[in-house]
Formats: sequence, structure tokens, C-alpha cells
Amino acid sequence: MTDAYTVAAPAHSRSTDTQMLLSTNANSVFVLRVMCISANMARNRLDRSNHLAVHTYRSHWNRSNGEFVVSRDMERTYNWAWVESAVSAAIADWNSCARSPIQYGPLFGPREQEKKEAAYDDALLAVEREAKRARRGPRERQEAQRRIVAIFPRFASLALGLEDYAVHLLTDGFLPIGTQFAQWARRFDPDLSISDTIQACRNAWTVCGIQPLLGDRMQMTPAIIGYSLLYPYSDNYIDSAKISKERKLEFSSRFRDRLCGLDIPPRDRHESAVWAMVRLIEDQFPRTRFPRVFECLLAIHRAQENSMAQLKSARSLSDSELLRLTFAKGGTSVLADACLSHGFLSDEEARFAFEWGVLLQLGDDLQDVQEDVKQGSTTLFSLAAAARCPLDSLVRQLLAFSESVADQIERLPHGEPSLKRLLRTSWRSLILMAVARSHRYFTPEFLAELERASSFRFDFLRTRHKLLAGRRGLYKVLFESFLQSEDVDLTHLPRPEDWLASAGKSDPSDRMRAVVGSLA
Repeated sequence: MTDAYTVAAPAHSRSTDTQMLLSTNANSVFVLRVMCISANMARNRLDRSNHLAVHTYRSHWNRSNGEFVVSRDMERTYNWAWVESAVSAAIADWNSCARSPIQYGPLFGPREQEKKEAAYDDALLAVEREAKRARRGPRERQEAQRRIVAIFPRFASLALGLEDYAVHLLTDGFLPIGTQFAQWARRFDPDLSISDTIQACRNAWTVCGIQPLLGDRMQMTPAIIGYSLLYPYSDNYIDSAKISKERKLEFSSRFRDRLCGLDIPPRDRHESAVWAMVRLIEDQFPRTRFPRVFECLLAIHRAQENSMAQLKSARSLSDSELLRLTFAKGGTSVLADACLSHGFLSDEEARFAFEWGVLLQLGDDLQDVQEDVKQGSTTLFSLAAAARCPLDSLVRQLLAFSESVADQIERLPHGEPSLKRLLRTSWRSLILMAVARSHRYFTPEFLAELERASSFRFDFLRTRHKLLAGRRGLYKVLFESFLQSEDVDLTHLPRPEDWLASAGKSDPSDRMRAVVGSLA
């Protein structure tokens, strides 16, 4: 190690996607169900002992109020050459997993699965009962929230087999942080839909979830809010059929320039919101001090542009090209999560974050295989499914890859062992749930083998998914009740109602100095 220098930074505050938590599906149904944590980070070197402590700061999160020690050897640049190298390394790991045996973890017999299913249903009924009470008024809503949170420990223990630390992490960390994030987002943009809020919140959980692994307290920060809300604001714009291809390409180019630090006036309300999210990141991580943050943002932007251009072209992709596009898109996403939470990463942390992102991207593609086949979208899994090839071998490889990524957690010096076990289990559960929902793409023998590793029988998971999808209205009431919770503290974050206007006010000379500094 060479000499170190001090860089400004604040102390911190509070809040992934492994969960049975009160959470929501893609159709914005607020449900009680098992979800799988993914986590994507900032070092408070003054105190690593209480990773669930919530801290508040009234400094607008400019990192000039505390101290970070940054090593001078952190001279790596997350440019496209670095991304290509990380993709090649991840592909090598992925290919090696084709020959690895599956590590299933604990196995469950039918009777044990039935007991866990009964605990699931008991909790589900209790939550639905509280959701109905929440309709009656503010007092009933607060009581319903308290009772719902109280339901979780018993469910987590009986149905999921979670350790006490994991239960504490979910109830005292992720749930409050999710409520905090959702309230800020709704106050910033009252027109933001429940599904968009949940999409963004899942990424915020991901960012917060890795913080303890890097020696940090779990917390919500402006940068996490800004980056997480960029997902619905940018993805939904690009996916909209009402917006012309030319307009989308123009937005993508302007967005890239804004990420580079150019002072571009927004041309409409949509760009104003996107620019405001970038400003949240800039205020927490000044460009001249934290250039790696913005390199990561530009890396994922380029990965997404490459993916869209290639997948929408008439030319068919080779298996190698598809892998590289998929791995670059997923890896840069979580690399950005990590850097936005942490400001800087070691080589080991960067590799772990990148391969974690690859794993999550592959998991998402497996979850979406049915829809992708219908729409003709090209992924590793949809191509095999469309060709009527069973997905058995691909999922075996994915399970082995998830264990390989989980093994990297053990090499990180921070994080409770129970958290690391929770993440390993959650990734496995994510894959198992995706298999249960897309059972038609697997052989009966493979389904029978895999079902023994699931806490719940596959048929049970499918029927409960359909059941919850039919009760959107009830869970919407519950979601709204958490949004209206009065005991959520947002005072350490920029005031959401004022941020859209204030984010547009900046000194052009300061912005230009930042751009010049980032190019130096």
C-alpha cells in the first residue's frame, strides 16, 4: 500500500431483495412472499460495529463533512477496456461452472414443505386481515403496520428458516429503508406508479444490502435514491411504444452528455426529473473527488445502449456476442450500485460487484423467460426455450455460478457470516422460484430433483403467485398505508418537494470545472 490521502465524506444513515418481506410483484401487488435479496456501498472508518444504525445528516450529503481515507493505489479506471476485461473474466467463471456439481444446500421432504407452506398461508391471511383494517383510518393504518411487522419474525423462522440476525436485518433494515425510499419518491413525483416505485426500491435494497459487506452501516443516501429512480425514469421512457425511436436515441445521447457533467438544460419534465436524479448523485459525490462513480454510470449507459442496438438489429447474435452483451449489462449495473454507495472500490470488491450483477441479470432473464419467448426477446434462456431445448443444463450452470459468486463473499473482510449465508440462500431461492414459475421448460426429472431444495413445493409457489396477482387492490391499500406512515424520518435527505426546482440551479463555472477535472 502506498500513502493515503483524506477525501471529504459524511457519516451516514439507514436501510435487498432476499426477503420474505412485505414486498410487491411486477404488477405492483403489495404481497407477503419470499423474494431474493440482491445487494449492491461507503466506508465509515470511524465505526463498523452497528451496521443497522440509522444516522441523519443535515448537510445535503456533500461529502465535505466527514472523512474517508482513500488509497493512492486506486488508480484503476472503469472505462470500457476494464468492462471488457471483467466480462471476459466472468465468462470464464461461467463456463467453468458448466462442469461443476450443484450444491443444493438443505433438502426438504414433502412433510417439511407442507409445514412451511402452512406457515406461509397463516402469515398471508394475517397480512390480508391487516390490509382490510388499514382502510378504516389513520389510527387503524398505524396499528396494521405495527402488527404486520410483528408477523414477520415467526414467518421467517418457521417458513424460511432464517436466523435471528437475518430477521433483524430485514425487519429493522430493509423494511424501514424501503418505506423511507418509497415516501421520498412519492413526495418527489406523485405521479410515479406503485410498480415504478417498487422497481426503483428493489435497486435501493440491492445497494443498501451490500453496505455491511464493505464495512458500512446500512443506510439510505441521496445517491442511492438518484440512481435507483433513474431505472423507471429511463427504462420506461426507452420501452414506451408512444415515443419515437429518434426521440429515444436523442434522449440517450443527451443523457450520456449529462452523465459526463455537461450543463444541459432539460427540455421537458421527464428530463428535468432525470437531471434531478443525476444532481442527487453529484451533490453526494463531487466529480473531481469521485471520478470512478461517474465512470461506472457511463459504463452501464454504454452497456445498455450496446444491448439495445444489438438485440434490435436484424442480424442474429452468436452465443459469444449474446453472453458478452448480457454480462456487460448486468455487471456494470451492480458495479455502479457498489461505487454509488462506496465512492471507490478495491479490485476484489469491484470484481465481486460485477459478477454479482451478472448473476442477477441471468436470474432476471430466467424469471422473464416466458414473456421473452412470447415477445421474441433474445436472452440466453429464451433462445434455448424457443428452440424447445430443456433449460435443465443452463439452470444447473446458473446454480453453480451463484455458488461461485457467493464464495467470493467469504473473501470479503466485512459482513456478518449470517448475512453472507442469507445472500447465498437468497440467490438459490430466486432461481428455484423462477424454475417453479417456468416449469414447462424443464424435464420432469429435473423438476423433481430441484424441488427437494425448495422450502415450498413448486405447485404451491405457482398457485400463490396467481392468488396474489388477483388481489392487487387489497395490497395497493396496504402499500399506500406504508407510504403514509408518520414515523419515517426524511430530514437527513434533500426535501423531495423542492428538489426538482433546486436541482436545476447550478453555477455553470462549477460544472465546467468538474468536467475538466474529470477529464484530467
